[in-house]
Amino acid sequence: MLLLYILGIKIYGAIIWIFSFFNQKAALFISGRKQIFNQIAQKIQPGNENVWFHFASLGEFEQGRPVLEKFRTLHPKKKIVITFFSPSGYEIRKNYALADGIFYLPLDSETNAKRFIELVNPEMAIFTKYEFWYYYFKQLDNKGIPLYIISGIFRKDQVFFKSFGGFYRNILKYVTHFFVQNQESSFLLKSIGLENVSISGDTRFDRVFENAANAEAIPEIASFCGDSPVLICGSTWPDDEKLLAALPAKYPDWKFIIAPHEIHEGHLMSIENAFGKTTRYSTYKANPHINSRVLIIDNIGMLSALYQYGKIAYIGGGFGAGIHNTLEAAAFGLPVIFGPNFNKFQEAKDLLAIGAAKSISNASELTDAFEYFKSNEQSSFSAKKYVQDKKGATEVILKNLN
Repeated sequence: MLLLYILGIKIYGAIIWIFSFFNQKAALFISGRKQIFNQIAQKIQPGNENVWFHFASLGEFEQGRPVLEKFRTLHPKKKIVITFFSPSGYEIRKNYALADGIFYLPLDSETNAKRFIELVNPEMAIFTKYEFWYYYFKQLDNKGIPLYIISGIFRKDQVFFKSFGGFYRNILKYVTHFFVQNQESSFLLKSIGLENVSISGDTRFDRVFENAANAEAIPEIASFCGDSPVLICGSTWPDDEKLLAALPAKYPDWKFIIAPHEIHEGHLMSIENAFGKTTRYSTYKANPHINSRVLIIDNIGMLSALYQYGKIAYIGGGFGAGIHNTLEAAAFGLPVIFGPNFNKFQEAKDLLAIGAAKSISNASELTDAFEYFKSNEQSSFSAKKYVQDKKGATEVILKNLN
C-alpha cells in the first residue's frame, strides 16, 4: 500500500504540473514550491524551535485561526510557522502578520519530510481538521515531536474505517492527540483502537463569533444597501446563480449582493448576463451614484464582513461538491438557504433542525424559502443563538496542548 501511496503522490504532482500550463491555481501550486527549501532556510533561523501550524486551504486557516491567535497571545516569544497545501490559502494569507514564516507545504515524500522537519525544527505540529500525510507524520513521530489534530471530524465512510484501510489507520497512529468536533468522530477513532481523543467542538464557531462581534464597516456596502433589505449570496457557482437570477424581478424592494466563489472574468460576465442590470463592487466603489439593485463582489476576502448588511443569506456550492460556510452568516443572525448537497456538514443539519436554514432543489423551493425567511424573525434569533451556544472549542484545545 505504501508503494501505491507514493505512486499516487507522484501522479498527483504530474497532473498538477500538466494543468499548470493553462490553470492559474495549478501554476501557483507549482511556482510556489520552486526553491521551497531555500525559502525556508532563508526565513527560519537555525536552532529556533517553532510551532508549526498546517492548513489545507483558506477555510481550514480560518477554522484554526482562533487557536493560532490565542496561542500567540499566550506564548508571545514562540515562533510560528504556517504552511498551506492549496494556493487559495497561501496566496490570500501569505502576508499574515502573526506568523514568522508562511510557506507552501512540499509534496509528501520521505526526502521532503526529513528536509522540512530539519529546517523548521518544530517543537509541536498542529493540523486543522484533516490532511494526513504519511511521511510528515512519521518523521514527526521519529523525532518525538507532538502532533495534534484540531477540529477533526471523521465519518464512517472514510477509508480509515474500511477493511482495506490498514495503511491509513497506521497514519493516524502517529497523532499525539485528536481534538474532534463531535461524538461520532470520537466513537469512530476509538473503534479502531485510538483512545487519545477529546471532544472539543469546532473552532469555526469561535472564529465566526469573533468575526461577527468585531466586523469592520464597509462604507461602500452600507451606501449600496441603504434602507433596503438585502440577500447576501455567498460563494456562489453558476448553478446557484441560475436560480437566484429570478429573484430581483420578483422582489423589487430588495437588494442583492453576490460574492461568487470564483471571480475570473468569464464567471463575472456570466453573472451579469444572467441578472441583467448589475454593478461590480470595483465600479461602484469608484462611482457610488450608479443605480443598481444587484452588486457583484469582484474580489476575494470581503464575504465574511458582508453578512452584517444582510437579512437572509444564500450559501453556494449545494449543487456541486457541497455547500460552503454557513456559519459566517449564521453568526450575524442570518437564516441561510442552500442547495441539496449539504449532508457532510453537521452545522447545516443543525441549522435545518432549528428552523434557521432551508435546503432547496429548484426555483420554486428557493422562492418558498425566501418568502418564509422574509417574515420569520425567530429564524434569525435561532441562527445567532446556535453559534453562540457552540463556541468555546479554542479554550478546550489550548488547555490541553502539552
